[in-house]
Amino acid sequence: MVPARGRCSLWPGAGVSEDPGCGSMNAAVGQWLTSTGAAPSAYRVSQGAWVGRAARTGVTADPDGTVWVSGAAVICIRGALTL
Repeated sequence: MVPARGRCSLWPGAGVSEDPGCGSMNAAVGQWLTSTGAAPSAYRVSQGAWVGRAARTGVTADPDGTVWVSGAAVICIRGALTL
């Protein structure tokens, strides 16, 4: 495992200073790391411990380059949108 520290800041002015396990960030970084050979096609990410909200995320890249992100999730808001 290669230790690294990343941060995903959201809206500090609204009291949401950190996303402890950012799936969209892990998908983007995972595509870059796996496509360049800097990471294997499947690996685990640990995030959020430094803000007291540890998160574990799995990243898997298919041979065609599709990246899948897995892990537990918590619903923070629910609603409907009519366009």
